Amino acid sequence: MEQLRELHFDDLNAAMEEARSLLASGYQRHGNWSLGQICRHLTLVQDPSVAGYPRWMSLFAFLRPVMRRVLLPKILSGDSPRGIRTASMFVPPADLDDAREVEVFATSVARFQAHLGDYAPHPAFGRLSRARVEQIHAAHAAHHLRFLDRRDSSLVDPGSA
Repeated sequence: MEQLRELHFDDLNAAMEEARSLLASGYQRHGNWSLGQICRHLTLVQDPSVAGYPRWMSLFAFLRPVMRRVLLPKILSGDSPRGIRTASMFVPPADLDDAREVEVFATSVARFQAHLGDYAPHPAFGRLSRARVEQIHAAHAAHHLRFLDRRDSSLVDPGSA
């Protein structure tokens, strides 16, 4: 199994800056998704924190105490499981423009941070503090963005940057 970058973001602003940095430098993929696809996925997953999640996502709410105790610490420590099937509503299409999706992600981060009041209860973890919800989304962003490496600067044509 290929060694991935170790990433940790204190907040979503750091994740957004990493996405912009990868866009500016170019990147090498070590996973299935492009930068644009990752940014679309992150937007699709974090927007419901403000807008609300579909009702069906609460069907397993009774498992939240276990999920909070077992899964949440793993996610926050950067030990997110790899290869878990993504719900189809959160799977990005293949033909996305990286620059556009990075900016859509930045807009989503701004909307998330400007939201007043509580965020919607997380499907797996329930109602959490504002800080904890942002930590979850920042850890999720680190999990996905670690699959992209900045392109080796010695391989980049200075005229193309």
